Amino acid sequence: MKTLVQGDVAPTFTLKDQNDEAISLEAALKDGPVLVYFYPKALTPGCTVQACGLRDSKPQLDANQVTVLGISPDPVAKLARFADKHQLNFSLLSDEDHAIADAFGVWGEKKFMGKVYDGIHRLSFLIGQDGKILHVFDKFKTKDHHEVVMKVIDSQ
Repeated sequence: MKTLVQGDVAPTFTLKDQNDEAISLEAALKDGPVLVYFYPKALTPGCTVQACGLRDSKPQLDANQVTVLGISPDPVAKLARFADKHQLNFSLLSDEDHAIADAFGVWGEKKFMGKVYDGIHRLSFLIGQDGKILHVFDKFKTKDHHEVVMKVIDSQ
């Protein structure tokens, strides 16, 4: 797993969101920086806490013209349930074949309770309008993710 780093050009992508609409990174970047955050599985406790933190930070993110795109290997229908249940106010994108996770270098071996399997590593990328990665978020707790993101955005 070779994770992208600050200064790398982010891979372009178009994925279906929770409303089954195609969302592209290229289009999102026209409005300002984009926070692409990868999470393992919708409707799980850690992923819910992380998503709700970003949901509640939407006014500050909007003030900085930052678009949030959450990516997981979940199917569109599950993303729709996740967004509806928690009133999420940003796009959740389905990467079922994990091609985009692979491109960003966040798909790889994981260990949990003695089991080894492949899955998404919880990382986030702040991408500038030029398509280059401004910051990689790799050290945070799910409940603090939004605060860590906002500190970096506010310091830009």
